[in-house]
Amino acid sequence: MRAAWVLLAGLTALGAYYIYLPLPGTVSDSWKLMLLDATFRAVQQACHLIHYLRLSHHLIVLNYLIYTFDKLKSVSSEPINITDVVFDGVEVRVFQPPAKQDEPLKRSVVYIHGGGWALASARTSLYNNLCRIMAESLNAVVVSVEYRLVPEVCFPEQFHDALRATKHFLQPDVLAEYSVDPNRIAISGDSAGGNLAAAVCQQLSKDEHLIIRPKLQALIYPVLQAFDFNTPSYQQNMNMPVLPRYVMINYWIDYFNGNYDLAHSLLINNHTALDVHQALTFRGRLNWTSLLPSSFKKNYKPVVQTTGNADIIQEIPALLDVRAVPLLAENETLQLQPKTYILTCENDVLRDDGVMYAKRLENAGVEVTLDHFDDCFHGCMIFTIWPTDFSAGIQTRNSYIKWLDENL
Repeated sequence: MRAAWVLLAGLTALGAYYIYLPLPGTVSDSWKLMLLDATFRAVQQACHLIHYLRLSHHLIVLNYLIYTFDKLKSVSSEPINITDVVFDGVEVRVFQPPAKQDEPLKRSVVYIHGGGWALASARTSLYNNLCRIMAESLNAVVVSVEYRLVPEVCFPEQFHDALRATKHFLQPDVLAEYSVDPNRIAISGDSAGGNLAAAVCQQLSKDEHLIIRPKLQALIYPVLQAFDFNTPSYQQNMNMPVLPRYVMINYWIDYFNGNYDLAHSLLINNHTALDVHQALTFRGRLNWTSLLPSSFKKNYKPVVQTTGNADIIQEIPALLDVRAVPLLAENETLQLQPKTYILTCENDVLRDDGVMYAKRLENAGVEVTLDHFDDCFHGCMIFTIWPTDFSAGIQTRNSYIKWLDENL
């Protein structure tokens, strides 16, 4: 009996050691976040073991587990009509509030979900719930894009899916079918979806044949560059839940169908060293020492290698492709962007991506709202459903919807 108690105490101590992470005192719901992160790490490690044993790709297994444990409730009692349709070969889920007599045309949001270009779905409860609440709160038609995922496809196919679905929806006859006001459409997305939303907006702005253009773009903690993995937020939050730096680098490698052996070289910025001539053109567009305010720079120093590895860019040219890294777009493109909302979180490696993009857009003459949250973390806006319900999720979601309501 005594041995059992000793074993139990030992297992409890090991569990506590695995779960506990030193987090900043400003992080809301810190213990719940530690539990969520520990769950993510345990599941990811199990999936990587399956991958290592060559039983299946770890992302396929991870998505299978997400769908298996997802608790999507029936929405039949809700006043929102939800339909799954296909826009130019791309699956989308459309959320339509009930029509009202003598009501004018509705506004609309094209939403692109996050998940590292590899995980989640417009059909999972987290995104289904978010888009349903958006449709209800805004009395708007919400189109949630179900783009194909890694490893089924890699860049640029996710971008092409998001672009095709959006351009199809922007056709006058399609907008008329859904009773949408062509002058009140926003493009939005979170994390990797924010990346796709920004890239789609840039591409639409350069399309001379497009009749209808989005009024707004709204980017939620977007991932916008793979040029510098040592910005202050990458250094400050390198081990932060839910997205530590090494995980974000692996997402990029998966998106580009690259080799994991390159991860360390990317981490120390070997791919954009001073002797990598392909990167020289873009260096001035991502100089965080001039784009970030001092409150974000703190005492961090740039990591710029004198000698690097130009072969990385040869192997993965998409690292400098603006369709994948919208923060590197030229000023002429940025000047064409619509009124913009960018939400960032202090405890997020991607914080500076959003802040720098806001500054570059502002410098280009675009009206920008930067909505920064000191106590929030990456991914928090979708975590509003038990058991992953966070006050940070409600806080950020309400602020995001409020901005859309006032500007769309």
